[in-house]
Amino acid sequence: MKKSICIYFQVHQPDRLRLYRFFDIGRESWYYDDFTNRTILQRVAERCYLPANKIMLDLIKKNKGAFKVSYSISGVVLDQFEKYSPEVIESFKELAKTGCVEFLAETYAHSLSSLINEEEFIKQVKMHSVKIEQLFGNKPSIFRNTELIYSDKIGSVVADMGFKGMLTEGAKHILGWKSPNYLYTNSLNPRLKLLLKNFQLSDDIAFRFSERSWENWPLTADKYVTWISRSLEKEEIVNLFMDYETFGEHQHESTGIFKFLEHLPGSVLSQTNYEFVTPSEACKKHQPVAPLHVPYPISWADEERDTSAWLGNELQNEAFGKLYESRELVEESADPDIMADFLKLQESDHFYYMCTKFFSDGAVHKYFNPYETPYEAFINYMNVLSDFLVRVQKRSLATPLKSGTKIAGTKGSKKLKSR
Repeated sequence: MKKSICIYFQVHQPDRLRLYRFFDIGRESWYYDDFTNRTILQRVAERCYLPANKIMLDLIKKNKGAFKVSYSISGVVLDQFEKYSPEVIESFKELAKTGCVEFLAETYAHSLSSLINEEEFIKQVKMHSVKIEQLFGNKPSIFRNTELIYSDKIGSVVADMGFKGMLTEGAKHILGWKSPNYLYTNSLNPRLKLLLKNFQLSDDIAFRFSERSWENWPLTADKYVTWISRSLEKEEIVNLFMDYETFGEHQHESTGIFKFLEHLPGSVLSQTNYEFVTPSEACKKHQPVAPLHVPYPISWADEERDTSAWLGNELQNEAFGKLYESRELVEESADPDIMADFLKLQESDHFYYMCTKFFSDGAVHKYFNPYETPYEAFINYMNVLSDFLVRVQKRSLATPLKSGTKIAGTKGSKKLKSR
């Protein structure tokens, strides 16, 4: 049986908030910096999405379907594409027609809902799957959580939703002596297969490609194929997971990143007996070797590979908790504007901007960050959230409650589901 290479790209841009002052609370309820959001999206589309998609399409045709990739595209960035850059969606549709590209499910808002509210998590995943099927013609069968966040419990919920497989990080503190280059299963529900990111090989492209002080610079396709061969000498599958913005945005075209991408499939196919597979094909082809025990959530972020990038300090936890305390009232309001804002305020980026980790991972947290400090990010978000909560409360008072329903915060009210 041929050994496999599975490539997945994350595609996401957040709805950045405008400068929202304390005195705007109760007076102005438009929270988003439309100019910045449009400018950044169109810039990244020009630098990354459109040229990279063209290269992918050319590679699929050139290699007669032997080259395959997968994408997880957040619902909120799809909304932005439709609004600001519809040609990007058309280019993804062209990729979908080849039959060599798989689109994965995720949370619609690229949110952290899996960490706090199961109902909201399931709702967003279903919402996202519907959007993907509408745009690209196929219902996703593989799930990728926000920033590859995973735990035994989250995986069990994903399995109960009917997904066959899930992507996550091959974190050293979880694997120990084991290798990420095999399939594993969820420890609570073995029906869910797990594909683990090979972070060494993935990060060689995503982070180290243009680093001239790196001992392996410059990285060529042929050199990279020898590293893949070394990893697959006794193992089964290499999973290369990274941000799509690696191509042309994080790694500028001048670094040679597009040339590297153009040559990689040909080098693999001509020099090895390996084959490219999509995540669903990997789950059908390979047998899991063991259950993977992950009692606490992991992610692909930072050196710790945990959730501290988003929920590692008091600022983040205060904002996160306050937002989700309003969920019941938001649902009861049935107000489309309030529900749309609630979705956008859940985007994980808002909490990432509040991160105070400015040591080994500092540079990563500064990229695409509209704030000078995490404290500015917190203040701005809390001003927005304060106005949002005022609107939610007004709407709940104006709407007759259903029989037996309690307002959050009153005696006997329902408590927020948490994990």
